[in-house]
Amino acid sequence: MSMNLRSPLGRVRGLGSAKDGTGHWWAQRLTALALVPLTLWFVAGVIGNVGADHGELLAWIGHPVTAGLFLLLIGATFYHATLGVQVVIEDYLHNEWIKLVALLLMKATFVVLGLATALAVLSILFA
Repeated sequence: MSMNLRSPLGRVRGLGSAKDGTGHWWAQRLTALALVPLTLWFVAGVIGNVGADHGELLAWIGHPVTAGLFLLLIGATFYHATLGVQVVIEDYLHNEWIKLVALLLMKATFVVLGLATALAVLSILFA
């Protein structure tokens, strides 16, 4: 049984929760949790490859497990960043048109950057 805490007038006017905040909050927390071990793995991998030449780095990135972890890191990073910047835009931009344009530009930018980095890893993997 679902409890509705809005008044009848609030329901008619559409005031109150958009029922999106909890999912957004959980997504931020889960991506942050996923980023902890992925970032530790990445830092350890970079430290472990200090002094490696270009070929050795390509071989490391081209290993299927490493490439898979890179793709997870890329996906979690850009999704987490999108969620965080979205909150900032929604909280601090009050003009609806500017907010909409800012959200669209931000999401498009993160999609393009995420795809570019994922394609870079995949091009090394399948080279």
